[in-house]
Amino acid sequence: MALTQSTAPIIGWIATLFGYVMRFIFGMLSSVGIENIGLCIIIFTIFVRVLLLPLMVSQQKFQKISQAMQPEINKIQKKYRGKKDSVSMQRQQEEIQAVYDKYGTNATGGCLQLLIQMPVLLALYQVIRKIPAYIPQVKAEYTTIVNAISGVAGYTDKLNKVIKGLGTNYVRTVEAGSSANYIIDQMNYFNAEAWTKLAKAFPAASDVIHTASAHIIDMNNFVAGINISQTPGFKPSIYWIIPLLAGFFQFLSAKTMRSPQMDENAPGAGMTKSMTTMMPLMSVYFCLIMPVGLGIYWIMSAVLQFLQQIVLNAYFDKVDLDTLVAKNREKAKKKKAKGKKSLMERLSPNPEASGQDQEGVVRTVDPLRTIKGNANLKTKNLADPRNGQAVDRSRLGEIGKAAYSVQEYEKNQNTKGGNQ
Repeated sequence: MALTQSTAPIIGWIATLFGYVMRFIFGMLSSVGIENIGLCIIIFTIFVRVLLLPLMVSQQKFQKISQAMQPEINKIQKKYRGKKDSVSMQRQQEEIQAVYDKYGTNATGGCLQLLIQMPVLLALYQVIRKIPAYIPQVKAEYTTIVNAISGVAGYTDKLNKVIKGLGTNYVRTVEAGSSANYIIDQMNYFNAEAWTKLAKAFPAASDVIHTASAHIIDMNNFVAGINISQTPGFKPSIYWIIPLLAGFFQFLSAKTMRSPQMDENAPGAGMTKSMTTMMPLMSVYFCLIMPVGLGIYWIMSAVLQFLQQIVLNAYFDKVDLDTLVAKNREKAKKKKAKGKKSLMERLSPNPEASGQDQEGVVRTVDPLRTIKGNANLKTKNLADPRNGQAVDRSRLGEIGKAAYSVQEYEKNQNTKGGNQ
């Protein structure tokens, strides 16, 4: 295993798995005389999109149900608009939760796909950024060059001159004693000009460098002379076609996604609308500052998502909403029977704050028992929160009990001070 492979928890594990897949794809293509990493990335992207298809179907189901229940949620939000007291906010939360229960879903139903895709993208970034670390056939060519120059006296100084000439933040200088894997990481960003300079800097190894680098350039070349290891940057060039295509197809993909019509005054409504514009712009920016290989993945992913979205839209247009809701409610009922909790329930430290009892019945929750209610309590009012009635500490949550104890301690201290 190469030392340059990512060792980060989760991301590193996924990157290692993806590395095996990339190695397999490259080996299959190589067996028929095709050694092109760009084509390898395209095939790999198809593999990833097929892998994520079940999550996309689940997301589409959530969107269809959201379109039906959003008007009810908008009505509740309009009812409590402008009411910021803890009781009103709690009741709004309970009524909205009742709508989710009615449709057999929850507020986090559409988050799973995004949560899973993020580490996938980060892991893929690691693989593409360090292709030689994950594909032995590619690493072998770099190793040949490193072995040829590492025996030359002062080789690090000569190598660093070539590295500085690249003018990119991705490549770092090499120090004496740096491992071969580290040097290969830096060479992974070399273009044709850098390889030529390296051959001139090491005339005794020029033949080895020319032969191996020619093979490396051939493997990295995609189309129209675009090298997948290079970064497009902000200087106009043929490389700009990558970020522009990424932004265009991301826009098409975003336009085909069907989002529920939210109340324009509801929290997050403006953000939902702006995402259609922001996501393509973010795609353009990231593809400008990252290696072309990641841009190829981004483009292919957006193209495939666009095509999948069209097919799924057509399918779910024919799906009966009542049947879908009934299945969702039955599924939710089975999960409750097995004691499984939704992501929202897991994030809530007090199960009573969710607005449901163990049977899933929505009820009124005493604001003194909720986190939000405890946060809004003032310690000076704890001794008489309800018109002079004594506080029943058993009805307070953990935060409320702590606040009450502090208030009692301060009162006792003040009493002692007045008696002295």
